Amino acid sequence: MLGANHSVVSEFIFIGFSAFPQQLLPAFFLLFLLMYLFTLLGNLVIMVTIWSEHILHTPMYFFLCALSISEIFYTFGITPRLLIDLLSTHPTISFMACATQMFCFFTFGFTHSFLLTVMGYDRYVAICHPLRYNVLMSPQGCTCLVAWSWVGGSILGMMVTTAIFSLNFCGPNEVRHFFCHVPPLVKLACGANVSFVALGVGLLCITTLLTCFFLILFSYAFIVATILKIPSAEGRHKAFSTCASHLIVVVVHYGFASVIYLKPKGPQSLGGDTLMGTTYTILTPFLSPIIFSLRNKELKNALKKTFLSKLSPEKL
Repeated sequence: MLGANHSVVSEFIFIGFSAFPQQLLPAFFLLFLLMYLFTLLGNLVIMVTIWSEHILHTPMYFFLCALSISEIFYTFGITPRLLIDLLSTHPTISFMACATQMFCFFTFGFTHSFLLTVMGYDRYVAICHPLRYNVLMSPQGCTCLVAWSWVGGSILGMMVTTAIFSLNFCGPNEVRHFFCHVPPLVKLACGANVSFVALGVGLLCITTLLTCFFLILFSYAFIVATILKIPSAEGRHKAFSTCASHLIVVVVHYGFASVIYLKPKGPQSLGGDTLMGTTYTILTPFLSPIIFSLRNKELKNALKKTFLSKLSPEKL
């Protein structure tokens, strides 16, 4: 369905880490394994805490729980395969598995952006329209926002994957990366419509990300204007503290996303491209639960309460 009948390539070979000395690969494996396990554990702890603490049963933490689920699936689509390939002497991936990996990468990447946008809207309503918050952010409305974020991510992920794998891959089959991403795969495609497809996919990704980013900026423009009208410094600090963790994650997410789409064209070293790829596939999901746990006072207190209740209930 994804063009496999039109391609003479049945598998791809990842050469992303071939630019590094072989003796460094076990160190990379250990580092990425620890970061991956911490990412999974951090997101699972956040989800369990939100589920178990009634005080966190609010729209903001509902969206955070959905974001954690999205990050778990996002990393699951890439990191386990990377860890296996780091220990392999011949890291290959089948044509269909490559398409599935790309679908997961873009689906949950877009979903992540949509959820961050929804969380920005949630903070806008909470600070700028507090009296209407319960109406505008009703349980049904929040569920619809999360559902549409997932549906939108799935549709865009399928569009990108279908467009790329409708191309013909005539060889060679060496992917200059450690996962199935668009730029290195486009370089392996052949045919008259390759440039057109690459341009269309690039515009789709950039337009979607920029639209989400500007919607978040638009929300924060109103948020800042409202916070500045609060007379007391304590009130301003309290209002801004509810947005701090979300704002930091937005900066990290879009900062590393710009590495993909806004980096200067021209010859790039294989090692440099590989290391840049780890920033948005491994480092960003690793930082997200840390930022939300440390910068959100309510969540931090709930984590301590939940953790202490499991280890030493008599201290509560």
